[in-house]
Amino acid sequence: MRPDAKVVDEPPNGGYGWVCVACCATINAHTWGLNSSYAVFLAYYLANDVYPSATPLSYAFIGGLSISQALVVSPVATATTRIYGTRTTLLLGVFFETLSFIAASFTTRIWQLFLTQGVCFGWGMGFLFVGSVTVTPQWFTTRRSLANATSSAGSGIGGLVYSLATQAMIRSLGLPWAFRVLGIVACVVNFTCSMLVRDRNKQIGSSQLSFDYRLFKKSEFWLLLAFGFLSMLGYIVLLFSLPNYARTVGMTAKQGSIIGAVLNLGQALGRPPIGYWSDSFGRVNMSATMTFLAGLFCLVIWMFAKSFGVLIFFAIVGGSVAGTFWATVAPVYTEIMGLVDLPSSLSITWLVLVLPTTFSEAIALEIVKMNGGTYTGAILFAGFMYVGAAGILWMVRAWKIGDLEEQAAILDTSVADIDPVNGQGVGAGGEKGLSAGFKKSNFVKRVVMWYKV
Repeated sequence: MRPDAKVVDEPPNGGYGWVCVACCATINAHTWGLNSSYAVFLAYYLANDVYPSATPLSYAFIGGLSISQALVVSPVATATTRIYGTRTTLLLGVFFETLSFIAASFTTRIWQLFLTQGVCFGWGMGFLFVGSVTVTPQWFTTRRSLANATSSAGSGIGGLVYSLATQAMIRSLGLPWAFRVLGIVACVVNFTCSMLVRDRNKQIGSSQLSFDYRLFKKSEFWLLLAFGFLSMLGYIVLLFSLPNYARTVGMTAKQGSIIGAVLNLGQALGRPPIGYWSDSFGRVNMSATMTFLAGLFCLVIWMFAKSFGVLIFFAIVGGSVAGTFWATVAPVYTEIMGLVDLPSSLSITWLVLVLPTTFSEAIALEIVKMNGGTYTGAILFAGFMYVGAAGILWMVRAWKIGDLEEQAAILDTSVADIDPVNGQGVGAGGEKGLSAGFKKSNFVKRVVMWYKV
């Protein structure tokens, strides 16, 4: 956070904020949750000759496009929020997402599916996501992580419902009508939520710059970008591969869809506790720890999961920590970058995440192909990406402890009494400035020392 950046007012820490949490959770269910059902579509496309001349790699890119395009439009969505307001941005998202499903129902060629289920859906999800993701943190202080995790849990609930519903609709109604039903439902629900959401951009003086180049001067921002990049390389593989992995080890399409749904159930169940405990355990601490566990579970459970029961177990425990980045990104960025720079830093982050979200599943399927159809290499890839992401965020934590030590020295108080977001001391003495003999703790020491960060 820049020294001259000031939070204009104190968030109400609740009130109408809980209505916004409910709306944002529902939007997440009908964007990211709906997108999770692409794992069911992918398994269906791979098992049936739906589009002539289409390859498994083509289908993998469509899933990646739906997420990467959501991130590509983030600067545009940030700009429309600054110029026209949050509601306009959300309504643009409603339009594009509805259009994508309806248009996809009439596709007959793979390039048409690229444009509809890939690009157009991604734009819709992007406007809805970018327009809503910064709203929840604006309403809360001590409950910020809990509120944000509850909001992001909506994607897990949506993924659970729509993974099962999509499989059932394709089987009973056929692929075209499955698209149409999903489009109509998403339109009605997202439109209602868009009309109810309220932001507090004016109250907090939020920066809505789409690309603030000054942020690149900060080493901690580069580390946050690396954390997100590696997290997405692991997350996309896990999210989209599990139903098809089930098929490769001898399970049916229905069992695969159930496993994909349970993975999303795990995300829905895991995110609120992660948010609740991170408010007391430390938001960066919790995010790094849960990201590490996601990698560990891939390496020690998914690697050896060959039966339906073991895969269900992995889907629950792995799903509970798989989407940690999305559950904690806003609170962690608020801790490190500050509320004022939150929209701009997130806008840049979404652009950086375009590459991993576009190519992660394609990389995984190529690894599977190179290994004769087995997922061992892809699982190792996902697990080590998560572990690497956790290690980088732990380095951000060490930087933050040093920053808190400096603030404590200025305010003549202890690190424990410093608010990590605004750098203000609780019960601190007068601001004296840094003494000539002040020196931060050694970086290695800060890596292993304990603080609530």
